Amino acid sequence: MAKRQAPEINAGSMADIAFLLLIFFLVTTTMDVDTGITRKLPPPVENPEENVKVKDRNVLKVLVNSRDMLMVNGKRMELSQLKDKAIDFMSIHRDNPDYPEVEQKMIPELGKEVWVSKGIISLKNDRGTSYDMYIAVQDALAAAFNDMRNQTAREFFGVNYNQLVNKKKIDAVNKIIPIRISEAEPENIGGK
Repeated sequence: MAKRQAPEINAGSMADIAFLLLIFFLVTTTMDVDTGITRKLPPPVENPEENVKVKDRNVLKVLVNSRDMLMVNGKRMELSQLKDKAIDFMSIHRDNPDYPEVEQKMIPELGKEVWVSKGIISLKNDRGTSYDMYIAVQDALAAAFNDMRNQTAREFFGVNYNQLVNKKKIDAVNKIIPIRISEAEPENIGGK
């Protein structure tokens, strides 16, 4: 009796199938992309000993303590109010001593002078501030500046800021509404 040989299975197409499955999963799988806070850092300070004096009326002081409580200029505030407060503070209020000083600035892209606020938002967090609160405050401030830039772009060019395609127009809006947020090193602010 002769031994029967087991029939061979053609494995050539298995490699093709495995390769196609691999490609399918690579193409259809989504990868999480880490995102961060988009913020342009200031250039290095040439004279670190030099103290820049800023008038108190030009600074909106935003503090977040370790219990995620928000204080703006020494008064407790809800996070939902921060965006509107920032917009109000950074808006032009000529001859009003309760708001930042304003100056007329020549905007070459517009060919004329416009009023610009000298306001700065000073943000300080406690070391114990939660990451969620930190991001929420950053989002509220970014939303305030985005709204002001949209309003300015609509006023001068008839479209929202993100719809501007001309670099000169974008530069003009950026000069009229610069993002002035000063973020201090976190420290132990406390909170009750």
